[in-house]
Amino acid sequence: MTIKQFIQQRMPEDGLQETGISGVRLFRVSEPHQCAPAVYEPSIVAIVSGCKEAILDGRAYRYDNQHYLACSMSMPLEAGTPEASPEEPLLGVYITLDIRLMAEIALEIQAASSHSSQQEKQPPSGISLCPWQPNFTEALHRLLELSTDPTDTKVLGESRLKELYYTVLKGSAGSAMMQAFGIGNSMARMIEQISSRLSDPLTIDEMASQVGMSRAVFHRKFKQATHLSPMQFIKSMRLNSAAMNIAAGMNVNEAAYAVGYASPSQFNREFKRLYGQPPRQWSHGKWAK
Repeated sequence: MTIKQFIQQRMPEDGLQETGISGVRLFRVSEPHQCAPAVYEPSIVAIVSGCKEAILDGRAYRYDNQHYLACSMSMPLEAGTPEASPEEPLLGVYITLDIRLMAEIALEIQAASSHSSQQEKQPPSGISLCPWQPNFTEALHRLLELSTDPTDTKVLGESRLKELYYTVLKGSAGSAMMQAFGIGNSMARMIEQISSRLSDPLTIDEMASQVGMSRAVFHRKFKQATHLSPMQFIKSMRLNSAAMNIAAGMNVNEAAYAVGYASPSQFNREFKRLYGQPPRQWSHGKWAK
């Protein structure tokens, strides 16, 4: 049974389904959704039928059964399924990366490599499109097979997940992933810290100091990694998170306060400037990851 057939059998209707394997979910979408605010956490998104689109700072990433998406750090972007239909539903697997396990494997690879002490001078890219390779397909297939048996899942789940992570680290996104999860990953750690502290006031000087860089060097390396300046990144993360919460039914003011806005009027202005409409008009269900 192919991965596509496996998902078709498990998901006759649209939705997001847990597999029983930590962080691994199946999804099916049969209606088109235009790109809308989203926050991607460190993850792998593998499409076996149809295509998805993600937009970061005006650049579009389209991925399908030829390329999977690898996100090495939390990223604010827009995501959608503009071509999904009942005749050609989008089918895929969403894998939230276990940071502990990824770090363990990255360090093992670095320790085993004759170049383990060498680090790329460029900071890791937060998002990459990677061609499906036979070893990735085989590892994903073997991982999903476990979910049909709870005992297999419990006993073999982490080892099969480790096998999949290894293929990703050895693939075309490997350099970015190694830098994000291996030795010297100060920039990736800072981005994850920002993502978990959206309601806190943050300054460039404070962030630069924490990673041991000058303000100018930090600003340059941060933009190389995320395509956004530090303050643009923080604003986008806050507004995207708020938009997702509002679409899910949260009160507008609560959504604003939750991401660090003390002034509802400022939040309304910046939200409308970015999305073209005030937050109160942001309809339920607008966002679909």
